[in-house]
Amino acid sequence: MIKMMMHGCNGKMGRMITEIVKGDENAVIVAGVDAYTEVPNEYPVFDSIDKCGVDVDVVIDFSNAGAVDALMDYCVEKKLPVVLCTTGLSEDQLAKVEEASRSIAVLKSANMSLGVNLLLKLLKDAAKVLAPAGYDVELVERHHNQKVDAPSGTALALADAVNEALENEYHYVYDRSQVRKKREKKEIGISAVRGGTIVGEHEVIFAGTDEVVEFKHTAHSRGVFAKGAVEAGKFLAGKEAGMYDMGDVIGL
Repeated sequence: MIKMMMHGCNGKMGRMITEIVKGDENAVIVAGVDAYTEVPNEYPVFDSIDKCGVDVDVVIDFSNAGAVDALMDYCVEKKLPVVLCTTGLSEDQLAKVEEASRSIAVLKSANMSLGVNLLLKLLKDAAKVLAPAGYDVELVERHHNQKVDAPSGTALALADAVNEALENEYHYVYDRSQVRKKREKKEIGISAVRGGTIVGEHEVIFAGTDEVVEFKHTAHSRGVFAKGAVEAGKFLAGKEAGMYDMGDVIGL
C-alpha cells in the first residue's frame, strides 16, 4: 500500500483526488497540507508542510505557486518523491525544481490527463510534416474565469512539443496587439480565453494554403487530471532521483 501526502488537500483538485484514492486498493492518503483546515478529512491536515511528521511514500501537489518553494525544501530534506502538478511557476522556481530532481524523484507535468499526453506525441509528428510545408502554427486555450495563469501550463507544453520537433527554431507570440506587422513564418501564436466554468480546452491549428489541420483536446471534468495524478503518484513512489513526466507513467 502506497502512503500518500496530499499537498493542497482542501482545494478542488485535492478533494477530488481524496475521493479517487478512497476507491484505490493500492494507495491511501495518510496526511494532507492546506492553509485552510476547516474541511473535515479522514486524515490529519496541517496548515504548513513543516508541521507534518507523518511517514509517507510520495507527495502529490495541487496547490499554488506560492507554496512550491517550501514543498520542494521539505521533499528534499525528507527524501520524498513529489508529483508536482502546480503550474505558473517562476523561472527561479523551475530552476529549484530542476535542482531538487538531482536528489529526489520529481514528476512534473502541466497536464495529468492521458489524452493530453498522447496529444503531445501526435503534435510532434504533425509538426515535422506540416511546418516545413509552410503551415502556420497557432494555439488557442480556454479555461474557467478563476484560473490565474495565462497561457496555461498545458498550452506552453503543447507549444514546446511542436517547437521541439522543429529544433526550437520558432518563437512564441502571446499578444499581437502590441505591434502592427505581418505574421512571421517561424512563430507560434498562443491565445488565452478565460470565462465561465470551462474546465480546459486546447486547440492547436496548422493553417496552410487552402487547408487547415486542427488538433483539439477537451476536458469535461477535473476527474481526468485527478486520476492521472493518482496514477503518477503510484508510479513515482520508490523511483530514483530524476525528472519524470506523464510520458513515463503511460509509456509513451
